[in-house]
Amino acid sequence: MDRKSMTMGALLVAGALVSAGSARAAAAGTAAGEVTVRVTPERQSLAKSDNVVVNVTVTNTSAVTQYLLKWQTPLGAIEAPLFEVTRDGLPVRYLGVQVKRAAPTAADYIALKPGASLGRRIELSALYDMGVTGAYSVRWRAGATQLFNRPGVMRLKGGGAMQERATALPDPAAASVWIDGRLARGALDDAGAVPAGAGLSFSRCSNAQQETIVGAVQAAQAMAHDADLYLQAKTLGARYTGWFGALDDTRSGTVTRHFQAIKEAFASKPVTVDCGCKESYYAYVYPNQPYKIYVCKAFWSAPLTGTDSKGGTLVHEMSHFTVVAGTDDLAYGQSAAGQLAATDPAKAINNADSHEYFGENTPHLELR
Repeated sequence: MDRKSMTMGALLVAGALVSAGSARAAAAGTAAGEVTVRVTPERQSLAKSDNVVVNVTVTNTSAVTQYLLKWQTPLGAIEAPLFEVTRDGLPVRYLGVQVKRAAPTAADYIALKPGASLGRRIELSALYDMGVTGAYSVRWRAGATQLFNRPGVMRLKGGGAMQERATALPDPAAASVWIDGRLARGALDDAGAVPAGAGLSFSRCSNAQQETIVGAVQAAQAMAHDADLYLQAKTLGARYTGWFGALDDTRSGTVTRHFQAIKEAFASKPVTVDCGCKESYYAYVYPNQPYKIYVCKAFWSAPLTGTDSKGGTLVHEMSHFTVVAGTDDLAYGQSAAGQLAATDPAKAINNADSHEYFGENTPHLELR
């Protein structure tokens, strides 16, 4: 594991508590006698690079305290299809996680006092497939939230015996959003028709993140293509020796095969980029699980090209897959990678950062 290869974080939403009066008048709301849920889009017309952000407010309109399971509200990480989303009247796929849980304990409940509201700002395009152009409808899913008299005790209906858990939201109303998406209106949700390469798909990535990744994959493809052209010329110079050491036909043949495989993977394999990691490093992969790349915080602040870039990070991670190049992390950073090339070329040709820096070619070296 290196600065680009660690464990992943999994939170997908962020926000803060809001008051009942903070919901906009244009919001779509629904009342169920005891609880209302209001879904308010921050914007109702969006471009392909815009995130789909809604504010969700849950209000207790009854005269008694209501108890809700935290994971059935907008307050925690969204780990179930809590929203119902359609595009042009057709259901939109939920892309998030669905968690198997143990029986809830008292700590899993939220007490919502009479007249109180709880809410959160939620980005939906990382949770639902919203990359296709169209008219979207968003509502809190009927049955997603249940009410309790107190933690662990289901609400009674009609004063009779305890019955099946009853939802407070039998018929939620919808809010509308128009999206000029990355894909044409009517395209299939799972269509891989994006310019960055056959089969590129996303997991837990917002629309804005998807647009950034398309550019990063294009940059990685360009780096791999340029590196392959250089290596195919057979007359190798400072660009090669600076990152892979003294010339040797066997070693240079290995590096050439590596970049051919990297180029082929980006061009024709089913590459998936997952944006759920919240750790400080760049990215990580599971080498035996091609071709899924998890990008983390440092990835988003990196330049598109150049040293330690978004495109170079993807080259680095692609080289780790066993079916591509099977590289390891033996030296980190340009200085250490250059030193490895000078002292141990056999290890340099197996070092992921050496492949990244050769592909990034910064500073630019074409001397042969």
